[in-house]
Amino acid sequence: MAIGSKEKKSQKSKEVIVDEKSPLLPTKHEGDGGVDEFNGASFSGAVFNLSTTIVGAGIMALPATMKVLGLILGIAVIIFMAFLTEASIEFLLRFSRTSKSVSYGGLMGDTFGKYGRMILQICVLINNIGVLVVYMIIIGDVLSGTTSSGIHHPGVLEGWFGEHWWNGRFFVLLVTTVAIFAPLASLKRIDSLSYTSALSVALAVVFLVITVGITVFKLINGTILMPRLLPDVTSVTSFFNLFTVVPVLVTAYICHYNVHTIDNELEDNTQIKAVVRTSLALCSSVYVLTSLFGFLLFGDATLDDVLANFDTDLGIPYGSLLNDAVRVSYAAHLMLVFPIVLYPLRLNLDGLLFPSARPLASDNLRFALLSTGLVIIIFLGANFIPSIWDAFQFTGATAAVCIGFIFPAAVTLRDRYGIATKRDKILSIFMIVLAVFSNLVAIYSDAYALLKKNPSHNE
Repeated sequence: MAIGSKEKKSQKSKEVIVDEKSPLLPTKHEGDGGVDEFNGASFSGAVFNLSTTIVGAGIMALPATMKVLGLILGIAVIIFMAFLTEASIEFLLRFSRTSKSVSYGGLMGDTFGKYGRMILQICVLINNIGVLVVYMIIIGDVLSGTTSSGIHHPGVLEGWFGEHWWNGRFFVLLVTTVAIFAPLASLKRIDSLSYTSALSVALAVVFLVITVGITVFKLINGTILMPRLLPDVTSVTSFFNLFTVVPVLVTAYICHYNVHTIDNELEDNTQIKAVVRTSLALCSSVYVLTSLFGFLLFGDATLDDVLANFDTDLGIPYGSLLNDAVRVSYAAHLMLVFPIVLYPLRLNLDGLLFPSARPLASDNLRFALLSTGLVIIIFLGANFIPSIWDAFQFTGATAAVCIGFIFPAAVTLRDRYGIATKRDKILSIFMIVLAVFSNLVAIYSDAYALLKKNPSHNE
């Protein structure tokens, strides 16, 4: 989805034509010896890549949102957000076709000029760095353990081998970064990640199936308490607290930064709407089931990162083995999602720093320097940010809500080509009002909670 220039070489001359609306990576690539064999991505490959973009770390925080909203309201909001996301992506695609923009940034540039494009690029940087930091935090939690409210939850490696220097968070994340993230980050075309995306979706399903199986077994045995169905609202403060989940839910569906890239690489790009709908249907189903069964399983003891709950005695046969299978499968899933989110991050940083440079794919040094620098920043962030809820609240309340709802709605309201209907504009106003109000309340609630918490610590 990055913004930059694309070189088009004529068969008869070496003249270079610059199109600032084109992505940094061309739709079809030309190698040194001629056109390579990439003729377009398949429908299934596109669905896997977009689904992998959506189902990242957000799924792990969703059971905790049920603790705030209750099951009925929580599931209803998850489904509602899926429909709202589909509408916002449809706005982007429709206006991109009309303006002949082949990237999200190109559309923002066409609608609001170069500053609109730059604001989008900065938002993608904030959002994707935040999301990738969350991925690393979760991987660290799973493999090395985490401490919440003074209680230590041991990681898989600590449980298997005991506590050693080599299974501490810093060293485990360092090895993961060098051995897994670095090789996957070196791939220059998003369709090259379709197989790892398919595997990552399969691993997410493995996590879900095991969680559902454990919950059903405990339901049959009568060892699961009745969950809270509706939110517990007893004061104005508790009412405002409901809105703190909005940034988490917004972040869970953000995939807009990869839609154009996947569209550009599709063999038949008329399929992109079907790709989006299929991906959202798949992901919202996974989200609903994970939220439902995760909250049923752990109730009010559900942690911000539900994976950390899978270190207790579940009271079932082979409970310890299943605990490890759940945590390892999802940590592996996140490792495979990492390059999908890093891809647009790298392109947008390049577009921001080098807007007039040649395509990133043809400059190995620039590609390597940007990739290395971003991975180092994410690695350091994961070692110094304590909780995924903190990271989600920040990115969800700032960049994610802009990328997912405010910018698509603003493009629709600007309506440069006069193609927006009255319904489109009403829906766009609703998106902006909901996004701004919810996130202002979420920020206020978090600030109020911190101010209220500090005096008690001082006493």
